[in-house]
Amino acid sequence: MKYLIVLAVSLINIAIAKAQPGGRSNSPLAESYIKVERQIPMRDGVKLFTAIYIPKDTGIYPILMERTPYSVRPYGVANYRQRLGPSAMFANQKFIYVYQDVRGRYMSEGKFEEMTPQVAVKKTKKDVDESSDAYDTVDWLLKNISNNNGKVGIYGISYPGFYATASLINAHPAVKAVSPQAPVTDEFEGDDAYHRGAFFLMDNFSFMNFFDHPREKPWQAYPQICNEEIKDAYAYYLKMGPIKNANTLCFSNKSKIWNEYLQHDTKDAYWQARDLKKHLKNIKPAVLVVGGWYDAEDLYGALNTYQTIEKGTAKNNNKLIMGPWTHGAWSRPLWDRFGSLNFGANTSGYFQQQEFDFFNYHLKGQGKYNTAEATIFITGKNEWKNFNTWPAKNVTPKKWYLTNNKKLSLIKPSSTGFDSYVSDPANPVPYMKTKGGGRNNEYMVADQTCASQREDVLTYVSEVVSNSITIAGPITADLFVSTTGTDADFIVKVIDVLPDTATDAAGKNVGGQQQLVRAEVIRAKFRNSYTKPEPFVPGKVTNVKLVLNDVAHCFKPEHKIMVQVQSSWFPLVDRNPQKFLSIPKADASDFQKATIKLYHDAKYPSSIQVLQLQD
Repeated sequence: MKYLIVLAVSLINIAIAKAQPGGRSNSPLAESYIKVERQIPMRDGVKLFTAIYIPKDTGIYPILMERTPYSVRPYGVANYRQRLGPSAMFANQKFIYVYQDVRGRYMSEGKFEEMTPQVAVKKTKKDVDESSDAYDTVDWLLKNISNNNGKVGIYGISYPGFYATASLINAHPAVKAVSPQAPVTDEFEGDDAYHRGAFFLMDNFSFMNFFDHPREKPWQAYPQICNEEIKDAYAYYLKMGPIKNANTLCFSNKSKIWNEYLQHDTKDAYWQARDLKKHLKNIKPAVLVVGGWYDAEDLYGALNTYQTIEKGTAKNNNKLIMGPWTHGAWSRPLWDRFGSLNFGANTSGYFQQQEFDFFNYHLKGQGKYNTAEATIFITGKNEWKNFNTWPAKNVTPKKWYLTNNKKLSLIKPSSTGFDSYVSDPANPVPYMKTKGGGRNNEYMVADQTCASQREDVLTYVSEVVSNSITIAGPITADLFVSTTGTDADFIVKVIDVLPDTATDAAGKNVGGQQQLVRAEVIRAKFRNSYTKPEPFVPGKVTNVKLVLNDVAHCFKPEHKIMVQVQSSWFPLVDRNPQKFLSIPKADASDFQKATIKLYHDAKYPSSIQVLQLQD
C-alpha cells in the first residue's frame, strides 16, 4: 500500500510538471527525473523559487539540497541541469535533488542582505534569517514531496557554503547531514571582504560588478554594473587612486554591498551580526567541513567553521577535510596539479568518494562512513594523513627568529639589530609577477623571487634543511616594528626555497624557486582590536602579532625555509596611506611614504612560530 501511494503521488507530480510551460525535455536526466518548480512560502510570507528534481520511479528517497545566491538555472520545467548533486559520483545514486534561489536573489522574492544577519531570538514571524529559511524550506519539502524518506542533506561551496552553515543553527530535525565547503564565515577577519582588517580590493571590485546590480523584482539574470575591461590590474587600480574613486569609475552608488563594505571599515555591528561562528552551538546534524590549502577566498572560513563547531558542541559528529585545492577545486573531475605543483594523483576524486559516502551513509543508511576526524593533505610530500584532532596534538612549537644578516634561525638573537625599508604607496609591491585583469589564484603558490629582489621587502633565509620538517597548524608572526607613519600594513610570507635540481609538474627545472607556502596581511591599526583601531606613535617600537591560516607542509631535505615581510600586496589588498584615518575616505594627498624598521634583538626578538609535526 505504501508503494502504491508513492506511485500515485509520482504520477500526480509528473502530470503537474507536464502541465507547466516548457514542453518536453531532451535532457537524459528527464528519463529518470521529473522537474518541478515551486515558490515555497517562508514564515513571513516571502516565497523562494525552488527547482525540485524527483525520481520517476516508486522509490523512497532522501532530499539533497543546495541553497544559492548564484541562480538555480536553467529555469523552466523542460530545462534540466547538466548534472545533479555535488559530483558525477551521484549520477547513479538517486536522491530528491533540490536547488533554491535564496531570499532576494534571481527568481525568489524578498530583499537580499549580504550574509544575512542571524536573529538569535525570533519573537515574531517577521524575524527571519537563513537558518529559518532553510528550516521552512525543509518543512515544506517534507510535507509536499511525498516520496521522501524524512531525511535531508545540505551542501554548498563558498557563498552556498555559508547557507549550508546557517542551516546547522537550530536545524530542522530532518536535516541529518550538512557539508559547508569553503564557507564564507567572517568577512572582516579572514574571508572575501577583509583579511585581518585589510580590504581585498581586486576580488571585491570585480565580484560586486557582476553580483550586486540593484534588483527591483525577481529576474533570471543580473547585468554587470559597468563594463570595465581591465587588462593590467596593477596599472588600473593604481590609476584609480584612493579607493573611494571606484564609485566614480564604475559603481555610481549602484552597488549596495560595495558601499557597505567601505562604510564599515572596522569590525562594527554590521560585521558582528554577520559572523555565524558565535551561533554554532549544540549542532546536531553530521557535518563535513571542506577546504583547500590554496583557496584564495575562504580558507579561513573552512578552518574556523570546523574549529568553532568543535568548541561549541561537546558531542559532535564534525569532520574536516583539507586538500591541495583552490576555491572549490575539489568539485572538479580532475585535480592532480596546480601551478608548478604535481600532486601525483587525482585529489578531487579522492575527496568526492568521501563526500558521496558521507551523504549516502547519513541519508540512506547505505555503505560505510568511517573517515578520520581530520583528513589532511600534507603539501610538499603529497600524502594524505589522518588526525584525531585539528590542529594536530603531536606537534612541538618552534620559533624561527629573524636575525642579523637576513638569516632565519632557531636561536634567539642576543645582539642588537634591525632592518628597514621605505614603503611607498605610489610603488606598492605587486602580489604577483605576471600581469592580468583579474586575480590569479596561482599567487598562493607563486615564485617570490621578484619580491625578494625589491628593496621594500625583507627576506630571511634558513640554512639548508637536513631532515624533513613538517609544520601542521596555524603560523604566528610576532613582529617588533616602528614606522614614521601612523598606520601600516604587514604582509608575512612563509616560503619553501627549492633546491637547484627541482623540476615542476611539466618537468621543467625550477631550481631555486621561492615557492609560497602561506601568506597573510594585517592592517596594523587593528593589532590590538578589530573594533577599536589604534594609531602608531611614529618611531616607537610596537609589537604586531599576525596569525596566518593553517598549513600542513613538509620542507624536504636540501630545501631552505624563507620568510618575507613587506607592507603592500597590490592590488590584491588596497593601499594603506600609512596615515591613521578611515581609508575609504582618504584623498590622494593622504598617501605618504613611510620608513619601517623591523627589530630582531634580545629585547625585540621578531619571530615566526610554527607547530612542527612529530612524525
